[in-house]
Amino acid sequence: MSNPVPEKLINFRVYRDGEDLLGAADVELPSLESMTDTVSGAGVAGEVDTPILGHYGSMSLTLNWRTVTRNTTILAQPQAHQLDLRGAMQVYDASNGVYKTVPLKVVCKAVPKNTGLGSLQAGSSQENSSEFEVNYLKVSVDGEERIEIDKYNFKCVIEGTDYLEGVRENLGL
Repeated sequence: MSNPVPEKLINFRVYRDGEDLLGAADVELPSLESMTDTVSGAGVAGEVDTPILGHYGSMSLTLNWRTVTRNTTILAQPQAHQLDLRGAMQVYDASNGVYKTVPLKVVCKAVPKNTGLGSLQAGSSQENSSEFEVNYLKVSVDGEERIEIDKYNFKCVIEGTDYLEGVRENLGL
């Protein structure tokens, strides 16, 4: 593909532990917000908020469900859950006018921090949700790893570069 145009996510599914299909959900993926500290003093003309290499603030993942099911209540258990989000993206090859699908996979190890049971109204979805604190995140596109963040194991790999490799060495890990 010499002129790929990524257009949209065709569809996706949510799995627990890589195999248990959890159902239909809308997902809000985590934001990668670097932890920062302000640098000021001699040699700096003012203040600069600098990122702390490989360290991120709280990463939340939210699954919005249609109804309460056994699968959504299992996710309320106070333990780490591995969630796999597998999708198919539509890519248009503008050079030869054909469409192609590309796999997207997001893997999270996450602990529940809020389980909203939604509301009850006849003839309507319950709009319940599961919110998680993510301590491990891996994003792969077309089979290639793009991001891997493992907070407890001091790993921050983005586009093949492990930004915490030197930190692990310095800490004796």
